Amino acid sequence: MREMMNMILVLTALTAFSGGLLATVQSGTAVQIENQVLKFQKAPAIAEIFPDATNDPLSERFNIPTDEGELQIFPGILADGSKAIAFETKGVGFGGPIGLMVGINLGTDQIIKARVTTHAETPGIGSRAKSDLSFVDQFTGKGLNANFALKGNNGEIDAMSGATVTSKGVSIAAIQAKELYQKLKPEIMKQIK
Repeated sequence: MREMMNMILVLTALTAFSGGLLATVQSGTAVQIENQVLKFQKAPAIAEIFPDATNDPLSERFNIPTDEGELQIFPGILADGSKAIAFETKGVGFGGPIGLMVGINLGTDQIIKARVTTHAETPGIGSRAKSDLSFVDQFTGKGLNANFALKGNNGEIDAMSGATVTSKGVSIAAIQAKELYQKLKPEIMKQIK
């Protein structure tokens, strides 16, 4: 009985030590990970969405609280002087989460562009959502009254051939972006300079 208690005590101590070590490593690397995600995933998408921005959307970013946490907003001032924002939402594809960065003109409530930021989709099939821009370019210029569902679900978006699950994941991310924007626009307008 005494041996069993010693084993439980040793196992508890090792588990507590390991958990503390993991927590320390995670908190010590969280800022570095966030900077890498910003630099290599979000920044390239924002550069494509706002190619002629007269400001720096990355340095002027801000967060808005939502029901699920915080939404990071990237404000852009377009070449014609109009204001826009970009933010990322997630859908679920065949391989897991798909990040979609959506840029919206604040004056017209139209999508400027949408770009896939992250995915774990099958190379050459679902991965085309990021590399073949003809799919995500279907969102460009659409107003927020458009139906972002796939045509197979009575929407306006053509699915990629052979990648229906990926297409649906991107479509769901776009629908989520539309709903978040409509819900948060008053708060966004307060934060925009």
